[in-house]
Amino acid sequence: MQFQVPQFIEVEDKIIGPLTFKQFLYVGGGAGISFILWRLLPLWVAVLPILGILGLTAALAMGQWNGRPFITGLENSFYYLLSKKLYLWSQQRSRKKPEQEIVGKVLGKQEVYIPRLADSKLHELAWSLDIHERVENARFRDVPVNASENVAATPDEDLALRIARSAQIR
Repeated sequence: MQFQVPQFIEVEDKIIGPLTFKQFLYVGGGAGISFILWRLLPLWVAVLPILGILGLTAALAMGQWNGRPFITGLENSFYYLLSKKLYLWSQQRSRKKPEQEIVGKVLGKQEVYIPRLADSKLHELAWSLDIHERVENARFRDVPVNASENVAATPDEDLALRIARSAQIR
């Protein structure tokens, strides 16, 4: 058995002419209050309140704010004004992050800025310095770089020299 799925469930039904029931209540209430003000007050005094009430009535009945009914925005604004507010100040936001700190060394009148290295960069730098140190030690000891020469080298030294050579070329 097939069932029909209701569509457009968020759209309110137009009950009274082009107005929904809520819109009709807003317009009727605004018109009633305006009529009462017109009858009780002299016309020159009642004009400004009547115009304000009619403007609010039109906004409530037809207006939208950020795709939502105007009454929702008005309600949220009212609750925001009446609620307690807690303001926090975070000291960490005002400080610089460790990666952004700059260490300055003063040489005479000229200032040289040296950026602080992050952990991964420091690890890479230590590794590359270790490789260069092994290469320098191998050159001073006259250990052959190529395994094809007939001078004996331990397998560990040979492997370290090959790694150093490949790192030096890059």
